[in-house]
Amino acid sequence: MKTEWLEYSSEVLEAKKNNKAIVALESTIISHGMPYPQNVETAKEVEDIIRKNGAVPATIAIIDGKIKIGLSDDEIEFLAKSNDIEKASRRDLPYLIANKKNGATTVAATMICAELAGIEVFVTGGIGGVHREAERTMDISADLQELAQTSVAVVCAGAKSILDIGLTLEYLETFGVPVVGYGTETLPAFYTRTSQFNVNFTVDKPQLAADMIRTKWELGLKGGVVIANPIPENDAMEESYITNIIETALNEAKENGISGKNVTPFLLSKVKELTEGTSLTANIALVKNNAEVGSRIAVELNKK
Repeated sequence: MKTEWLEYSSEVLEAKKNNKAIVALESTIISHGMPYPQNVETAKEVEDIIRKNGAVPATIAIIDGKIKIGLSDDEIEFLAKSNDIEKASRRDLPYLIANKKNGATTVAATMICAELAGIEVFVTGGIGGVHREAERTMDISADLQELAQTSVAVVCAGAKSILDIGLTLEYLETFGVPVVGYGTETLPAFYTRTSQFNVNFTVDKPQLAADMIRTKWELGLKGGVVIANPIPENDAMEESYITNIIETALNEAKENGISGKNVTPFLLSKVKELTEGTSLTANIALVKNNAEVGSRIAVELNKK
């Protein structure tokens, strides 16, 4: 790979030099996932949580055709305010880099860039997956294929509850991606602590998670690991309430002909509107909680 495509922040470079644990963070949550100014506030708070837990944050984005590994405050502000930010997944990276454009990385693209930069742990809100009615639309997130082939551990609050969670788990099973509950036997569903589906395995300590992740890769088993960490109890939403809200949002998306990569931002925005902002509060809480757990796992993994 041409190393000139990668550009590290001074903080991340220092961490690599001193062999400190580094945690990757996506940038679509800044550009497409949250409104201003909550997007900037959350991005900075999450980075601070990672630092407090002994690791170094590396928020990833494409700016002027460069893969930025670690962002300055000005770059975070730019992503948060600019209307010229593409939502970047695997297929978009070559075009954006070759044409020196700007892109906010999805889960899939962040995993790719993290692996290129030698970063093993990535913290996000929730992974994408198989969308409802995928048997008709074939709408399946690129996140799942990335988990199948890219060796980065993804700490998340489970699969987004706007998805078909059962089919998402079936897809991950087919490609041998372990779904590991952090202190839970039930897969969390983003806004809620539980769903009707179980995880494959359960761990309750950062060291145990790190042991499993390292063992997987040392066995030569490529691909990611999902560490499913439930939203804190005080911030979780009631399951039947959020389910009804999501059904309403899905129907509206269908009526408006919204498809592809525009579906998730539309649904998250509509759910925020219908819940009068409480879903955004939950979203922020779960990302911060994932940063706590993810940074501790990264520190343990860095010892191995």
